[in-house]
Amino acid sequence: MTSCTPVYITPQHRRRLQDELTALRAQRSIEVPDDAMDYGGSSGVRPAARQARIREIEDLLATAAVRDDPASERTAGPGMVLTIRYDATGETETLLLGRRGAEGTDIDVYSMASPLGRCIAGARPGEQRIYAIPHDTGRLVTLLKAAPYHGPSRNHRARNDCRRRPLAPAGA
Repeated sequence: MTSCTPVYITPQHRRRLQDELTALRAQRSIEVPDDAMDYGGSSGVRPAARQARIREIEDLLATAAVRDDPASERTAGPGMVLTIRYDATGETETLLLGRRGAEGTDIDVYSMASPLGRCIAGARPGEQRIYAIPHDTGRLVTLLKAAPYHGPSRNHRARNDCRRRPLAPAGA
């Protein structure tokens, strides 16, 4: 991972990544002559995928800037959840900027290389930027809020999946 812009993570997120890395390293590799062999349900991730994830976590931990969420340093950058306002319409949008591994979340992820990512990178809350897209004039956007991404909420899915059971009849 070579980037001049650091990815900001919280100490809790760093601990989760370190725990995941420890668990991945603890898994035993299965040496097989044929890569297409079934590894079974209990052995977890295939060795190549596991090694790729280990490298990804190692790179992230080596380059990530850990912070406790100081309000004075909330600039738009990779790994930040941003709330922006499109000034012409007043519409707001919350997005995750330049962060892989956010699958299964309700939030849209924008690349740092996208027009919006390039436009808003480095902005602080309250700053306005011109968001230019091909074949269109610039649109004015304002960064309203920037906060580090904490990962998907563990309780969020459980809360949405809760279903009430029908009450049993009084005589049952």
